[in-house]
Amino acid sequence: MPDTHEPNLLILLHDVARLMRTLADRRARAHGMTRAQWMILVRLRRCGGMTQRALAEILEVEPISVGRLVDRLAARGLVERRADPADRRVWRLHLTPAADPVLAEIDQVRIAFDAEVTAGLSPERRQAVIEALLLMKTNLLAAGETGEAA
Repeated sequence: MPDTHEPNLLILLHDVARLMRTLADRRARAHGMTRAQWMILVRLRRCGGMTQRALAEILEVEPISVGRLVDRLAARGLVERRADPADRRVWRLHLTPAADPVLAEIDQVRIAFDAEVTAGLSPERRQAVIEALLLMKTNLLAAGETGEAA
């Protein structure tokens, strides 16, 4: 039985992230998709026109994996590849209008999931957690740029 009161912050963060991914996978499957497909749609909504390589870097997977996921999304009419006007070898990814209702569904699931995960946190405590995580992210990004451990 796992210790639910792990005193080590980094282990606790890892455990919480793993549990969130597991539950998010289940929610996406219940809607006929995968969490990775949902992430692609959400990322393209934020920054349409990115390449598969850039998307793979963000999602931390191989470009071939993103290619297969995009193939499935394109077959469903949710994503399309468009040639890059500056480089014919590069394809840019764009959402189609058919993605709008799927993204609305993802948003509803995300809002409910967020409420479930953060149940019992006061708004002040929630804001403090967000600020702490943003600081940790900044520290990690800075350490990654210098190549040093933080």
